[in-house]
Amino acid sequence: MPQTTQIFQVSTLYGAATLAAALDAGLFGPRGKARRVLLVCNNAAVPETALRLDEMHGYGPIAGRFDSVVSWNEAIRPYHPSAWGPRGSDLVVWQRAFRLLWDIDEGDRIELAVESIQANPARALAAIFTEAAVDVYADGLMSYGPTRERLPLTIARRVRRLLHLDLIPGLRPMLLSEYAVAPVVVPDGAFRGVLDEISRDAADDPRLAPVLAEAPTAVLLGQYLAAINILSAREEEDLHVRMLTGAVRAGHRSLVFKPHPTAPAGYSAALGKAAADAGVRLTVLDAPLLAETLYRLGRPELVVGCFSTAMVTASAYYDVPVARVGTALVMDRLKPYPNSNRVPLAVIDHLVPDLERAEPPAVVGRAPDTLSPLVRAIGFCMQPKTYAGLRDTATDWLRAHLSETPGYYFPELRLAELALPGSTPRTRARIQAGRATRVVRRAVRRNR
Repeated sequence: MPQTTQIFQVSTLYGAATLAAALDAGLFGPRGKARRVLLVCNNAAVPETALRLDEMHGYGPIAGRFDSVVSWNEAIRPYHPSAWGPRGSDLVVWQRAFRLLWDIDEGDRIELAVESIQANPARALAAIFTEAAVDVYADGLMSYGPTRERLPLTIARRVRRLLHLDLIPGLRPMLLSEYAVAPVVVPDGAFRGVLDEISRDAADDPRLAPVLAEAPTAVLLGQYLAAINILSAREEEDLHVRMLTGAVRAGHRSLVFKPHPTAPAGYSAALGKAAADAGVRLTVLDAPLLAETLYRLGRPELVVGCFSTAMVTASAYYDVPVARVGTALVMDRLKPYPNSNRVPLAVIDHLVPDLERAEPPAVVGRAPDTLSPLVRAIGFCMQPKTYAGLRDTATDWLRAHLSETPGYYFPELRLAELALPGSTPRTRARIQAGRATRVVRRAVRRNR
């Protein structure tokens, strides 16, 4: 008799925790109704040298919720997970190969739960298992932004739900809304329960003890902006120093820096010098655990970051006040305009106090009435063809609010490209001339 196999694709512990919470909340049915396979992907630039998911605290309890664990990297070796996708003529062959490799009978039904459906490996999985229903889960602030690329209809029509955390209550996800995909909230209680489980698993790590012994009152969150070519390494290093300086100015004398796993060690050295110059204690927590573990066990009074999702979880699940540093710089550097980090940046910039302007840190609550229209206007400017129905709404919003909005939200060049309010006739004329020149050049090439 045919059975159902559910394949859950994950690449981060935070994403795995989101899925675990969805399972605990019954969003994928009762345990035992279907076979559950955890498909682990390592999407780092050089997977062989990066921290593996199974090396992180909390992985074991999460993996225990599944009937088997398999590796996508091993399955497609020597190809890279972010780059490899099947050719259309090979889909049947690949499905048979993976069914055999993962011990899935030929007649068994398959359901997929994937992240980032517009990119590999999620897109490759959805293409290979052509008959599978697809659930997409979002493990951060990017769920509030637009879909990065159009999906083939053969995939889009099979997406049933967008599972997401309610990080900003009152703000509805924009992701996949153009396909009428229903957003489903993963309950806060279930997610907090998984985070607590991860924290208990990490409590005995010897690298955590000296951090907690210093009783840090402020946590500084590192990101990997240089690794994705948004900032230079020196600029990102300076950004972290600015976080420390702001926290010290706010009265904190014991701080902990939680670097991103892919960040270079030099960041910690620069921060150490800045802390010594300021006469404060700084501890670097370079251990394979989530920042949320530090919130639960360390009970900080402040979390400082740029636009990390971990800033919002500190506020939403642990009632820790948060503050931001450097959002204007990073948003101004984002290229191209449709960069998926733009909406998360705007959300943090709009909601979280600026530490360098001495704005008091605060716990982020429900979305104010001003946030959703702003996000929708940015989303339209990012993907105007996909969300063409938002053009009139975005136009009206820009006419009413552009003068009071920071310039890095809506650069004039982008507004001119879309013929929206806020652009000058001169800029629009220059863009039209450039387009006409490109048309002529294409015609000349065709004639040649």
